[in-house]
Amino acid sequence: MSLNNEDGVIEMQINETAEGFSALGNETRIGIFRLLVQAGERGLPTGRIAGEIKIPLSTLAHHLDALTKARLVSQHKSGREVTNTANFTVLHALINYLTENCCQGLPPEQPEADLVESLDASDKEFIQS
Repeated sequence: MSLNNEDGVIEMQINETAEGFSALGNETRIGIFRLLVQAGERGLPTGRIAGEIKIPLSTLAHHLDALTKARLVSQHKSGREVTNTANFTVLHALINYLTENCCQGLPPEQPEADLVESLDASDKEFIQS
């Protein structure tokens, strides 16, 4: 993840974005993340998440690990309890990445003749053969 831009928004690189969406590419993890988003800034203890989602703690640990590695979830340990919180900064960065150039249109297509002229000699040879 890169530094904040002039608007204070986190800008993500494509590999970080892919990692974030990959972590959410599972029904159980989406359910966990939505639950944490609903909980807000105070988050939820791991045991409560397991109870709400109705999965064993060992399975939950696997899913929380994936979400934590993608920085979508942060964990805070207090004594024996681990509180999990949705990372809203990363969530907003994912959304911003997708919508950054929304509705601006695409540049006009380059005519085929111009495309051929922009190729180097070896590429022109390959196309003509």
